Amino acid sequence: MSDWFDMNKDPRHVAREKEKARALRKTRWWKNLLAEGICHYCGQKFPPEELTMDHIVPISRGGKSTKGNVVVCCKKCNNDKKYLTPVDMILKKLKDQENHDEE
Repeated sequence: MSDWFDMNKDPRHVAREKEKARALRKTRWWKNLLAEGICHYCGQKFPPEELTMDHIVPISRGGKSTKGNVVVCCKKCNNDKKYLTPVDMILKKLKDQENHDEE
C-alpha cells in the first residue's frame, strides 16, 4: 500500500508515548494479557515471548499509549500492520481482494 497520507511525526510525542508504553509493559494488566497469549489480529495463541505490544492508532499517527489503544499481537501481525490504523487495514484488505478478483 502506498503512502497516501502525510505522516508528520512529532518527535516529542513519539518519545513521550514510547516511555508510557514501557511503563504499561510493567503493569499487571499487560502481563495478564501476555499470559493469555492471544493475538488481537489473527486470534492465534502464542507464547508470551512471541507477542508484542501494538498501538491500534500508531504513535507515529498521533496514537497514545493507553489501555484503550494498545493490544497484544504476534510479531507477524505487528509487522504486517506497520503504521496502519484499523480503517487503513480494512481498505488495504478490500483493495488486495479487488486486485485478486481482477486477476
